[in-house]
Amino acid sequence: MARLLFRVGAAAYRRPALFILTWLVVLIGAGVGAGQLSGTTVNTFSLPGQESVEAMDLIKREFGGGSGDTASARIVVKAPPGQALTTEANTAAVGDLVTRLTGLDGVASATNPLQPTPTALSADLTTAYSTVTYEVSAFDLTDAQRDALTDAVAAARGGGLTVEASGDAVRVGEGGAHSAELIGVLAALVVLVVTYGALAVAGMNLLTALVGVGVGVCGIQIATGFVDLTASTPLLATMLGLAVGIDYALFIVSRFRHELRRGQDVGAAVATSVGTAGAAVVTAGLTVVIALVGLFVTGIPFLTQMGVAGAFTIVIAVLIATTLVPAVLALLGRRALPRKERAAPVGEPTPAHRDRGFFRGWIDGVTRGRVVALVLTTAALGALSIPLFSLQTTLAATPTESTTQGRAEKLLADAFGAGFNGPLTVFFDGAGALGAATDAKAPLAALPDVAAVTDPVPNADGTAALLTVIPESGPASAATERLVHEIRDLSRGDGPRAYVTGQTAVSVDVATTVNAALPGYLALVVGLAFVLLVLVFRSLLVPLVGVLGFLLTIGSALGSSVAIFQWGWFGDLFGVDNPGPLISLTPILVVGILFGLAMDYQVFLVSRMHEAHGDGEPNTTAIRTGFRQAAPVVVAAAAIMFAVFAGFFPGADATMMSIAFALAAGILVDAFVVRMVLVPAAMALLGERAWWLPRWLRWLPRLDVEGTTLQAREPEHEERPAVGVR
Repeated sequence: MARLLFRVGAAAYRRPALFILTWLVVLIGAGVGAGQLSGTTVNTFSLPGQESVEAMDLIKREFGGGSGDTASARIVVKAPPGQALTTEANTAAVGDLVTRLTGLDGVASATNPLQPTPTALSADLTTAYSTVTYEVSAFDLTDAQRDALTDAVAAARGGGLTVEASGDAVRVGEGGAHSAELIGVLAALVVLVVTYGALAVAGMNLLTALVGVGVGVCGIQIATGFVDLTASTPLLATMLGLAVGIDYALFIVSRFRHELRRGQDVGAAVATSVGTAGAAVVTAGLTVVIALVGLFVTGIPFLTQMGVAGAFTIVIAVLIATTLVPAVLALLGRRALPRKERAAPVGEPTPAHRDRGFFRGWIDGVTRGRVVALVLTTAALGALSIPLFSLQTTLAATPTESTTQGRAEKLLADAFGAGFNGPLTVFFDGAGALGAATDAKAPLAALPDVAAVTDPVPNADGTAALLTVIPESGPASAATERLVHEIRDLSRGDGPRAYVTGQTAVSVDVATTVNAALPGYLALVVGLAFVLLVLVFRSLLVPLVGVLGFLLTIGSALGSSVAIFQWGWFGDLFGVDNPGPLISLTPILVVGILFGLAMDYQVFLVSRMHEAHGDGEPNTTAIRTGFRQAAPVVVAAAAIMFAVFAGFFPGADATMMSIAFALAAGILVDAFVVRMVLVPAAMALLGERAWWLPRWLRWLPRLDVEGTTLQAREPEHEERPAVGVR
């Protein structure tokens, strides 16, 4: 692989314009395709084969699927303080709003909660809601139709009424996350400028990463025109693509500058950087791709789609780093170095830099106090992991109150009860369904946490019936989850079969399935990490330390997320206004993504130690040498990753908030505690035994992630780019 990448780098040096123009054409083509072919994302999750999903299909068959398949919105109206909605002025204002909603493009109907009788009015007469039904599904709604609904709601607020909207017809988020994302990008640029000492190189690094993100996200947008993708999928792909795109380019550029300082000409430095650091980039990218694509083992379609979309952006980032970045470096030439280093003659190394005092002191302290460092870091990360044992998950997350959806649901909960936002539907199917539903009403009403049970609604021929159960607790609460299981247990028996469905029941089923799949998926990625590291380092104990450190990273990242999002610790500081269970997707996605990123740092840091040990240095000396060489780049990479992930945290989407926070916390822990303290301390404690590999495993292939085959190559047998200075 190193030799192949060396040739790719040589080709990029000789024909940089061709490589750059090719990516420009790809970017423009992807943008045009996204503009012409993209569809809309969806905000609902389903799980084929589950009782709740099966029941939804049966309800559509027995009661007609028209309304169930179409988009809808619930417009919540609250009277001014001290007034009732039933006053003449407020009744007229609500009527005007309903008239405006009815006239919107694509709207089939909009109910008036006050006319002819107040059927959707709270007991205190202050809050009501109108149900807006569209003619098409949420997937087919256009941005213009969603914007028109938003504008109608905003216009109705002018008369003193409080008006908010929820439902799948409402545009997700209100754009508040974009400034935070920009802050993350700007923070990454600052880190790059400090690392390189040159604005042009930092800008190039960021620009190439943005090209990769543009291609990847446009590709995903094209896919939305053909398949249903969740609204979180493009956001996750953007977050991953930007973070790894910047980091992978950083590794290539850093090695290029290193080769220039060794005295190589620009052509040789470009080719060597791609053949060495590029090999590590490909290996690191492959681990992330495998971890994300491996989400298919969960058997959850939308989770698999998110994994494949994320993996696609990673592949693009790797291709950008190994083709576009070297082409741009060929044009930059020695301008990639700080100004004072550019004048050094080609063929002569620049004066040696002083050994970095901070990193020298860091690693010397860790290796000398190896036992203390190992015990303290393990204890600290173990303590952070304790909240993980109280983990609760749900798919029915309450939107934050910074969004109209969150404000609408809070108004409804205050007026009609917390369970109003998460009703459960009990569907009876078969002969005698109406009688079975009638008999079940009283036992259902007697269950704990049940606020109300509606009268049964039969279908046309009486072979099916529906009951609606309103819980006392909110849809994301553990009490409502227990209620779903209790209703199912109560409904088992002879007679027509009873199903529990509705979005809350679907959420419970998805959470249960994801939680059940998590241990197997974690075993898969940990096992893969161990095998990969054995092939890279030709050792059993170094990989074992690496994967155990990864488990501590996962525990501390998810544990801190539970403390903040579920328990509400420091909620005001982090903008968490509705503490509750974590989103079901958070644990499994965080495991997959952090696995790949942790292996990035493990490979880039420990491979330098392995290289120094292979050159004959004793174990402790090799650890210190490799650390001083790789740690500055790893610190910069981790700082960039943290900045990008943290930039997504303040966004309005609750799913991305918890995922982005867990990833940012995991990056801090893994890079600065696990890889830079725990791993070198454990390796120093193990001594020479750290590099032990049993004889019966020495037949395993060697993964050359540092390009050692290039260092040993015969010059006459390798294609070497022409010497020259740009």
